Amino acid sequence: MAEADGKSSVLNGGSEEPDPGEDQRGEGDASTATEGQSGSQAGDHRLKPERQSGSQAAPKEAGDSAKDKPTPDAEGERVPGEGVEEEDMDGSGLYSLNEEGERDGEGGRRERVKERDAGKRAARKRNRPSGGTAHHSSSSEEEDDDEEEEDQEEEEDEQALDVWLGAELRDLSRPSWRAVPSLLLREIGRGSHQFVRRVCGARGLVQRLELQGRLERHTGCVNTLHFNPSGTRLASGSDDLRVVVWDWARRRAELEFDSGHKSNVFQAKFLPHSGDSTLAMCARDGQIRVAELSAMQRCKNTKRVAQHKGAAHKLALEPDSPCCFLSAGEDAVVFGIDLRLDRPANKLVVVKEGDKKVGLYTIFVNPVNTHHFAVGGRDQYVRIYDQRKINENDNNGVLKKFCPSHLVSSESKTNITCLLYSHDGTELLTSYNDEDIYLFDSSHSDGADYCRRYKGHRNNATVKGVNFYGPSSEFVVSGSDCGHIYLWDKVSARIVQFMEGDRGGVVNCLEPHPHLPGLATSGLDHDVKLWAPTAENPTGLKGLKDVMKKNKRERDEDTVRHGDQYDTQLLWFLMRHMRNRRSQRTRREGAEGDTDESWSSPDSSDEENGGPDHVQCMSS
Repeated sequence: MAEADGKSSVLNGGSEEPDPGEDQRGEGDASTATEGQSGSQAGDHRLKPERQSGSQAAPKEAGDSAKDKPTPDAEGERVPGEGVEEEDMDGSGLYSLNEEGERDGEGGRRERVKERDAGKRAARKRNRPSGGTAHHSSSSEEEDDDEEEEDQEEEEDEQALDVWLGAELRDLSRPSWRAVPSLLLREIGRGSHQFVRRVCGARGLVQRLELQGRLERHTGCVNTLHFNPSGTRLASGSDDLRVVVWDWARRRAELEFDSGHKSNVFQAKFLPHSGDSTLAMCARDGQIRVAELSAMQRCKNTKRVAQHKGAAHKLALEPDSPCCFLSAGEDAVVFGIDLRLDRPANKLVVVKEGDKKVGLYTIFVNPVNTHHFAVGGRDQYVRIYDQRKINENDNNGVLKKFCPSHLVSSESKTNITCLLYSHDGTELLTSYNDEDIYLFDSSHSDGADYCRRYKGHRNNATVKGVNFYGPSSEFVVSGSDCGHIYLWDKVSARIVQFMEGDRGGVVNCLEPHPHLPGLATSGLDHDVKLWAPTAENPTGLKGLKDVMKKNKRERDEDTVRHGDQYDTQLLWFLMRHMRNRRSQRTRREGAEGDTDESWSSPDSSDEENGGPDHVQCMSS
C-alpha cells in the first residue's frame, strides 16, 4: 500500500477520556486571522423540492448581530512574551489568502487588479490589426471603451467576492495550548490527564496536518468511514459492495467481507459497547443490515433488519447502546431498530412538510439527550424530534425546526446533505447543497436563525459530509467538489487549514480519530487517506482565495440548472429494471455467509431477487 513520504504517525499520547465539562476554546491569536473562508452547501442531491411552507426564521439575537459584522484582518503583530517554541507549535504566525502568503491591504489588492487590467489591455492592443484609416481609428476607440467597461465589471466582481468572503467573520482568539510548556508539565505529572485532549484541539497542530498514507483495497468510491470507540480499527464501505475493517496504524486490512447489499454501501458503523463485533450498514438499495464479526477476523453473517422504499444514506447510533440505532431513507421514514426484538424495525415517524413527504439524507442522535434526534433531507429545514412525544397529528410530530432565514423563502431548491450534533449536544452543524455550512444552537426556540456560517467550499456533485474536529468540537471540517479539504475555526468562522484531497475531484467523508490528532478522509478515489500533524511548518493557505472565488462563481452559474434534475425515485426505478439479472441460485452461491434473513417490518417492501445493480458515484 502506498504511504505518503514515509512519515509515521505522531503524538501517541494515550487515549484518556476527555473531560466533558471543559469549555471549548478557539485556539490561536488574533494575528492568525485569514481573509475569508467559506462553507459550501451540501449537494450530492441536486433535487428540486417544491417550495416548502414553514415558519419564518426569527432574526438573530441582538448580541450576535454586532459580532457577525465583517472584520478586517488582524495586523499580525507578535504577542509580547511569546517564545520561539510557542510560535513554532501554536500557529501564531499570520496566514493570508494570497499566493505569496503575505498580508495585503485593500490598496494593495486594487493595485494588483489595475496592473492586471493594464496588462490585459496592452495584450489586446498588441493583437489588434494595424491600420491608418480614420475608420480603423474609430473602431479602436470603441473597442477600448468596451474593454474598459469589461475591466470595470471584472474589478467590481472581484470586490464583491472579497466582500462576501470577508462577511460574518470574527477575529481568531489567542492559542490556549503551548507545546513546550505543556510537554514540560506532562513530564512532571501535572495536567497529564488533559494533555491528549488539548493536543487534539490545538490549532497549531491542525495547521500542520498533512497526508500520512493511503489504505488501498476497494475497487469503487469509498462512501463511509468509521473508527471503533477505542480508535484502533477503521471500517470503510464502498460502491464495490464490500466492507473492510482496517488496522489503520499498520496500513493493513484485517477483515474484508461482502456486505450483502445490492447497491452502493453508504454507511458502515461499529455499534458501541459491542466489542467491535457488530457493524450496522445501510445502502442505496434501502436495506439496513447488521454484520456479525468474529474474533477470528471473519464475518459470520449479515442480516437484513429493515427495508426502506428508497435509498438509505445514514444511520444514527445511540452513544451507550450496543443494540439500538436509527435509520433514515429517501422514503421519508425513520426506523428505530432494536436488535433484541424478533422484528427489530419500528417506524418512528414519516417526515412531512404539510402533506408532502420529505425524503431524508441524514439523521443524528443528540449525544447528551438520546431521546432527541435531528433529520435533514430534500428541503431546507432541520427538524428535531423527541422519540417520547412524536404525534404526527401535532405539527407532524416535529419538536422544532431550524433554517437560515434567507433560505426560508428562497427560490433556490436547497437540500440538507449532512447534519450532526456537537460533542455536548448544544449545537447542530448543517451542510446544504450549493449553499454554505451553518451552525445552529440546538437550545434555541423553533424557527431560530443560524449562529455561524462557514463559506468557501462547493457542495454540488455528490452527497457531502460535514463534521466537527477536536474533542470539544473546536473546528468544522468538510470536503469539496474542488477536491480540497477545508477546516474552519468554529468560533471565528475563518479557514485555518486547506489541503488537497482526492484526485478524483470530490471529498465526501471526513472522520476524525476519537482520541488522537488525526483524520481519515475518502471520496471518489478508491482509497482511504490518513492525515496527521507532522508538517514542519504551519500551512500558508496558498491558493485558497482563488479556489474559494472559483467555487463561488461556479455555484452562482450553476443555479440555473436546478430544474433539469430527475427525481431519485425515478432513477432508482430505472436502475432496478435495466440491470442484468442473475439467477437466484447464482446469487446464493456468490453471497457466502449471507443468510439474507429478513427482519423487516410488515409494511416494508420486499427486495427483488437479482444481482448487484450498483451505480458508481452516481448522484443520489
